[in-house]
Amino acid sequence: MHMPEQPSRRSLLGAALAGTVTATVTGSTAAPATAAPTAAPATAAGAAPARPIDTRSWLTHGDWSTGTARGTRAVAGVRPGLVLDAPLGTLDHTDPHTSRTATWEYATWTSPVHRFAVPATEAIAFWNASTPAGTWLQIELKAGYSDGTDTPWYVMGRWAAGDQDIKRTSVDGQRDGRSTVWTDTLALDDASKGLRLVSYRLRLTLHRRPGTALTPTVWRAGVTGSDIPDRFTVPASVPGLARELAVPRYSQEIHKGRYPEYDNGGEAWCSPTSSQMIVEYWGGRLTPAQLAWVDPSYSDPQVCHAARHTYDHQYGGCGNWPFNAAYAATFKDLQGVVTRLASLTELETLIAAGIPAMTSQSFLKEELTGAGYGTAGHLMTVIGFTAAGDVIANDPNAADDTAVRRVYRRREFENVWLRTKRYNASGAVASGTGGVCYLYFPARPTARQRAALAAVGVSA
Repeated sequence: MHMPEQPSRRSLLGAALAGTVTATVTGSTAAPATAAPTAAPATAAGAAPARPIDTRSWLTHGDWSTGTARGTRAVAGVRPGLVLDAPLGTLDHTDPHTSRTATWEYATWTSPVHRFAVPATEAIAFWNASTPAGTWLQIELKAGYSDGTDTPWYVMGRWAAGDQDIKRTSVDGQRDGRSTVWTDTLALDDASKGLRLVSYRLRLTLHRRPGTALTPTVWRAGVTGSDIPDRFTVPASVPGLARELAVPRYSQEIHKGRYPEYDNGGEAWCSPTSSQMIVEYWGGRLTPAQLAWVDPSYSDPQVCHAARHTYDHQYGGCGNWPFNAAYAATFKDLQGVVTRLASLTELETLIAAGIPAMTSQSFLKEELTGAGYGTAGHLMTVIGFTAAGDVIANDPNAADDTAVRRVYRRREFENVWLRTKRYNASGAVASGTGGVCYLYFPARPTARQRAALAAVGVSA
């Protein structure tokens, strides 16, 4: 979401652990900044350096069959998934946001151990699922450290597509003295000491109302791990594509003051607004019944719907990265992942195949010519490149829908998106996202789309 340069809850917690003054990356994850650049991983003589990003997903029937199922079952079909089959028993869950306690049947699935291709300093879990009324999911991650020990099982999200059974939420206060969960990201507290995350397992717990045959269906679960070197500037890329995708344009600013219970209203809705643009680009539409709760006088009611259905009740915002990807996947035949890209060249590869991307960045007003604002954290949708290689973005921080399309200078955009360090308006060192993006694409992509996704490390 577009936010001014002021400290947030997430950045202040990061400062407390890192021992430095950091600024906000609100609406995206602001893990504590590391103190020194990390060394590039060693490679064999003559070999290209390993890509510092590893995105692994479980999504095929074979994938689901490799895990340890306790009361869950893999199902085949056009879109394979994991369902609740025979519950292990019941548990009582008290929702911290309503104080209501309810009893749920549950079953679990635990992935095999996955070793990161490159030891990581951060890990972001994501998932795609259907949760009919009366069902919900908990997603946990347990990582292995490079010294042979493990993290605890960290809760990376308690999630349902709706908000009637539980309130969708991240979980604060999870740490073991060496790593911390910052809303949607597990991050090492001090990567400068050489400790790394080298492996992990995911655990899914599926819940349903007792005595029913209801079940969530999980189509994809995965983790993106990365070790992006600390940097204030990034290497310049060479333009290689001129193409613009016809992505719908929506402004977050026209929703200012609407539904303030969801992060003070539309002025902070850059993430769900951008998500809705790409969902509709792929043909996702909401029905009149789904939008019936929205005030009929409001334009673009689907943006209000997206804000409500991405809202993280603990974080107090709509910018939880995996919650947005999960929202996109609730639309028929869509899937979503949270990953990092290493360059604008990789983004060009996706655009060439017709796949737009949502990027997360923070910058001062003078660092991105034509934006007209500075931000401590903002999501926008990259829809193409000009003949000169400049970035064409649908920027939801616009006065109205017609003003959403912007062209940003390639070198400036590249730097504010891919860097991990920056100076905020007060001159203090703050965090950058290091190339974080959301990718939404068809459940059955074309061969060209599949190849483009594989080129940036995403299985389809």
